[in-house]
Amino acid sequence: MDDKVIDSRTLANGESIRRRRECEACGFRFTSYERIEEKPLMVVKRDGRREPFERQKLERGVVRALEKRPVSQLSIENLVNEIEDEAAMKGKAANEIPSVELGEMVLRRLFDLDKVAYVRFASVYRKFETLDEFISVIESLGAGTQAGRA
Repeated sequence: MDDKVIDSRTLANGESIRRRRECEACGFRFTSYERIEEKPLMVVKRDGRREPFERQKLERGVVRALEKRPVSQLSIENLVNEIEDEAAMKGKAANEIPSVELGEMVLRRLFDLDKVAYVRFASVYRKFETLDEFISVIESLGAGTQAGRA
């Protein structure tokens, strides 16, 4: 039961560790393997379904909203990183985050980054069905208020 580590090596891109050990009582040497196991962050959809968080899916939505806008790829990457980090922190306790909360994170950051992208994302995310919904959001942006963020 009492052993000491003689040598440690990282294997498989840092996903596991190989340790060479020696029993302190008899000197017998053996190898142990340790694997890092992380539970994936789950996204709770509006209908209650759960699916694993996918960075690529988040990035696709952001890129689509920012299509043909004067925003650098580095800015997009930073925005996605910030959202992913915030989602991981908020979902840390239960290992899940509501999709609504994730969508609001995207909207807050797009509002600050690019108003056109904000309206594009909001129209899909909030499922605008009438012209009045678009006009309401655009007017709130034009008036300099943040009423469209609610």
